[in-house]
Amino acid sequence: MRRTRLGHSTVEITELSFGASGIGNLYTPVDHDDAMATVDAAWEAGVRAFDTAPHYGLGLAERRLGEALRARPRDAYSLSTKVGRLLEPCPVDGDDLDHGFAVPADHRRTWDFSADGVRRSIEESLQRLGLDRIDVALLHDPDDHEEAALRHAYPALEALRAEGVVGAIGAGMNQAAMLTRFVRDTDIDVVLCAGRCTLLDQSALAELLPAAAARGKSVVVGGVFNSGLLADPRPGARYDYTAAPRHLVERALRLKDVAGRHGVPLRAAALHYPLGRPAVAGVLTGARSAAEVRDTAGLLAVPVPPALFDDLRAEGLLRDRPPWSAEERR
Repeated sequence: MRRTRLGHSTVEITELSFGASGIGNLYTPVDHDDAMATVDAAWEAGVRAFDTAPHYGLGLAERRLGEALRARPRDAYSLSTKVGRLLEPCPVDGDDLDHGFAVPADHRRTWDFSADGVRRSIEESLQRLGLDRIDVALLHDPDDHEEAALRHAYPALEALRAEGVVGAIGAGMNQAAMLTRFVRDTDIDVVLCAGRCTLLDQSALAELLPAAAARGKSVVVGGVFNSGLLADPRPGARYDYTAAPRHLVERALRLKDVAGRHGVPLRAAALHYPLGRPAVAGVLTGARSAAEVRDTAGLLAVPVPPALFDDLRAEGLLRDRPPWSAEERR
């Protein structure tokens, strides 16, 4: 699987990264053995980049991912986690489904973008992971904490990078505008942009991707299926973590129809769409089973003709098409 270096760092990721929110019991429980098998399947498919966060399952995703990777050669893969939410123990009070995770609510999340909070978060993540280092540290969802993230959390990450504690630093968000500010105003290596470079939302194309390309910084595109709507467009499907509105379901069905005329699954078109663009280092997808991992990895090998994207543009469904085809990328 193709590898790309993140920005000016020495950290490399594969074209496809594994997102661990699913094995943190996103929405519904995942059996422990199934979680281990899911990571094993990603490894067998050639994935060597893994992403997690304390937020995912109140630490469960970090614990499970660390356990699954612990016996692997440490220099063979890259691992990213996030800072900004500290986990504070508390008496169990039901479940955590209000935050999207089917786990006991035995911790509470506390927003903390202070320098001390960043260092504490990294230390606690290392303990949960049981690994010797974190390769990439990302500011996680600083939407309502922009100034604290820029004034305190970012300099702390920069110091950790200088000390060699982490290899690359950046930010991960579900929006493009603030990520563009980080790209322009800081010395981060990478941003993780979720859901904003997809067949349904191309807002990252306006400023974020050009700014990153101009500065030699990397973009990892997450949420290529927009929480599931582009994987299986139907009433009741999720878009940005909630039920998709009717007009987006109808739009996704039109996208599926055009892709079908080219003999391409909509999921394959959605996965390939961000790839091949300057600054895009790869795509990140979550999975909760070995079958889902194998399916997604297989989509990378599906030929997606440029004419498909041309037809989507002609029908007013897409702002632009990728600069080249999957075959040309290789």
